[in-house]
Formats: sequence, C-alpha cells, structure tokens
Amino acid sequence: MVEELVKPGDVVWDIGANVGLFAFAAAGLAGDRGKVLAVEPDTWLVDLLRRSARLNPELPVDILPVAVSASVEVSTFYIARRLRALNSLAGGTLSDDNAREKQLVMTISLDWLLDHYDRPRVLKIDVEGVEANVLSGAARLLREVRPVILCEVIGRNADSVTRMLTDANYTLYDAELRPAKRVPLSRASVNTLALPNDVD
Repeated sequence: MVEELVKPGDVVWDIGANVGLFAFAAAGLAGDRGKVLAVEPDTWLVDLLRRSARLNPELPVDILPVAVSASVEVSTFYIARRLRALNSLAGGTLSDDNAREKQLVMTISLDWLLDHYDRPRVLKIDVEGVEANVLSGAARLLREVRPVILCEVIGRNADSVTRMLTDANYTLYDAELRPAKRVPLSRASVNTLALPNDVD
C-alpha cells in the first residue's frame, strides 16, 4: 500500500504508527522533499521510533508522542498484555480486563493537528477501535485537504466510518485487493482505502 499511495514529495500522516513500518517505508518513497509524521502514544514504541529515526537520518520522519481522538484532552490508554500493536485508547479494543496496564495520555484531533503540521496527501489510521472517534475530529481535514485515507476499521465502527467518509464525498474500497480487482464498497472493510471523489 505504501508503494501504491506514496509519491515523491508527499506529506504523510501515520496515526497509530506502532514500530514505524508504514512511516519509514513512506519516508523512503516521499524522499527528501517529502515529510512523514508518525503519531504514537505508547512511550516504549516512541523510543523505538526515535531510535529508527536516529539510525536513518536520511528518512524524513517526525515523531509525535500523543494519541488521536475526537478532541484535545487527557485520556486513558491501555497497553496490551502481549502484542503492543493491540494497544488502544479507552473505548477501543482493550479495557481494564484485558490490558497489562493503563496510562494517561494527551489526545489531539486531526483538525487540531492541521493547524500545527504540514497538510497530508496520505493519511493512514490504525488505532484499534477508535477510528470513528479519530474521523469525527477530522471534519475540516476531510473537507479542505482531502487526503487519500488508508484506515483499519473494526466491525462495530464500519457503519459510522462509512457514513463519515461517504458524507465527505469519498469512495471506499477494500485495500486488501489489488487495484484492478477493487470495486466501490457500500460498507467499510477491515482495511479500507478511501479516495476523495474530487481529487485526481
């Protein structure tokens, strides 16, 4: 998906960057004229991201240690017992019952970030069950900037994610299919590719 979506000079926002696989691959394709923002609230993973950035200074990756949701506030963030890729904000896939620990984190909205960082052409969202919250804080981004969006969507959020993106004049596709096999979706899939209808 990085090879398909990211072009030289692109600005890419990676929301829920984890260890940075998408972010650093995107930075390699965006090149020195591009810019990648890796957003990750887990401080242990942030340390890994910063280490990768130090080891690869030629890759334009900025790291922002916060979570993204609908608004700017202090929120509870759960750390998974085993796979840190499953970490989530409260309301996501983890809770007190199935988390190793919980932490307080700052959350920002994508519209807030729009006032503080370069506008993205590509937006990747992988936030373990709070993707609807993330998109609900992105009304201006969806209306004015119109990035290409790659979003992981869990089943219970599929209807709300579909509604928000189609209301914003996006067409949804299954990102797991090759481009030639894709047809528009009536409902968001697990890996949803959302393309703005009015942007080439």
